[in-house]
Amino acid sequence: MVPAQLNGPVLSLFRMVTGLLFLCHGAASLFGVLGGNPMTGEALPVGEWPGWWAALIQLVCGALVLVGLLTRPAALLASGSMAYAYFVVHQPDGPLPLRNGGEPAALFCWSFLLVAVLGPGTWALDALLARRRAPVTTATTRPSVPA
Repeated sequence: MVPAQLNGPVLSLFRMVTGLLFLCHGAASLFGVLGGNPMTGEALPVGEWPGWWAALIQLVCGALVLVGLLTRPAALLASGSMAYAYFVVHQPDGPLPLRNGGEPAALFCWSFLLVAVLGPGTWALDALLARRRAPVTTATTRPSVPA
């Protein structure tokens, strides 16, 4: 059994690794680095639908999820983009991810949905900003009651 105090840090690590991997996919397709776009090995032409826009979502949402800023909306957008990728690009080639090459899309989709639902964990800019916005509570003295 995992102690409850590890939930936040482990969720944070899961979020950071998932965000980093997603960011790398976007950078590869947008800038032609890390092997480039999986289809051509090159950068995608600017504005090309849907690939360039998907790569932009991967880069931006991956970075936001990595650092834990606007985590829930970024993770939800990333999850939706991967659901689109699975059903539009992969699923027409067959229903099973093992057969249609859609495993990464399915895994990213469900991983980002998990982050969107559970939140960023304790090690996130969202958590830091929430702590800074929380009102400072001070100890108050109780009024004396006449006897």
